[in-house]
Amino acid sequence: MPDTVGSPAKSRRNRFRGVFASRGLLLVAFAFSVMADPVSSVAYAVEAALRALGGDLSLLLATMGLVMAIIALVIVNYRQLINRYPKGGGASAAVGEAFGDGWSFIPIGALVVDFVLTIAVSVSAGASAAIAYFPSLAPWRVGIAIALLLLVAGVTLVGHLGRVIFAGMTLTFIVLAALVLIYGLGVDPQDSGMIADTAPHMPILAVLLAFPVAMALATGVEAPSTAIAELGQLDDAGRRRFGRLTLWLTLGVVGTITIGLALELVHLQIGVPGPDTTQIAELARVAAPAPVFAAFQLATALLLLAAASSSFQAGPGMLKALARHAGADGELVGILPAALARTNGRHAPVWGVVLFTVLAVIITIIAGANDQNLVLYYAVAVFLSFLGGLLAMARFSFQEGHRASLVLNLVGAVVVLFTLIMNLSRGLPLLSLGASLLVSLIVHQIWVRAGKPEGARSVQASSSLKP
Repeated sequence: MPDTVGSPAKSRRNRFRGVFASRGLLLVAFAFSVMADPVSSVAYAVEAALRALGGDLSLLLATMGLVMAIIALVIVNYRQLINRYPKGGGASAAVGEAFGDGWSFIPIGALVVDFVLTIAVSVSAGASAAIAYFPSLAPWRVGIAIALLLLVAGVTLVGHLGRVIFAGMTLTFIVLAALVLIYGLGVDPQDSGMIADTAPHMPILAVLLAFPVAMALATGVEAPSTAIAELGQLDDAGRRRFGRLTLWLTLGVVGTITIGLALELVHLQIGVPGPDTTQIAELARVAAPAPVFAAFQLATALLLLAAASSSFQAGPGMLKALARHAGADGELVGILPAALARTNGRHAPVWGVVLFTVLAVIITIIAGANDQNLVLYYAVAVFLSFLGGLLAMARFSFQEGHRASLVLNLVGAVVVLFTLIMNLSRGLPLLSLGASLLVSLIVHQIWVRAGKPEGARSVQASSSLKP
């Protein structure tokens, strides 16, 4: 007989549907907000690769394919890290457990530098997106970038943007990027921008020297392993599932957009753009109708600001977790100045936000708010964090006798190390590495003088917990 209204069976089905629907919305909000950083990076990473290739479009697809292959390898390894730390923790938790709490400050220092650079490069790219649509704004590039930076900082102090808003920005950009790519299929080649017949080096060497500058696409890959700490409404199995799905969704979305853009840029023959526009802006201008181009530029700028906002929350949140504050048992814990733990009425760590604002403003001004200058220093810090996490997982795999995982971890570590070496061989990224190690050393020395209190390895997880 059919179930009557209010029957136990129908009630169970309704509860199941409700849980399924709510979890589905939660996954969308979580996954697409977390991937805002790597998705936004396509706004400047593909162009950065072509510039490093000297404008040789024939090598662009191979370069971006190598970038995505490395990101895929990191993601496969980070699934293991999420499985091990379902309550969050990221590389600092793995490194601290594997080698001792003192070593966990290396990924912590690297991520601090990465967050500052993410803010600076995102607002600079946001300014570039605006200038590409309104070229008359070019003389005020630095001012626009600083204004955007202060706007994001102000929003952070007033109250964190929600996951749903971040997810909406990411989804909007994805849809409009897909529209641009679809429109571009019916457009004839344009021969726009600077295109070279050959790269400055032999093809293999040119690709190996160029791909590291596009590894900005890898920033944010670590975010799911830390952000799952926010999913307090889920059990460990649920957080693991959300973390793994987010990693795969990130690979699928970023990979599809990146390879799609590379293919279409080659097809339409859109080379290195002039000083007052960007390569993907020129693609959208050529391929799509004017209203779609306008919407695409707006979505690009908003997504870049979302990426900056995410770092404005994560960076000060990490400093807050390290600052001296009253623990759950009432005892004073932490090592950094207590001011970094103080929050306003909206739970925003005021002095942490101020510190990141000052540092990002300085870097943005020095770089002239040029995202293509900043991207040359980018992705070094986050790859230092990747290396620490993968070496830690390799040690766990060896200790626990998991040979297949050990091989995967070691291959991942070697590839990440190779990426770091190739990046550092360009010279400029040495500044980012030096800054990361300097921050790590300073915080480590403060920790030593404080008597080496426990808990350093859990900083990343703690910084993601909601107040």
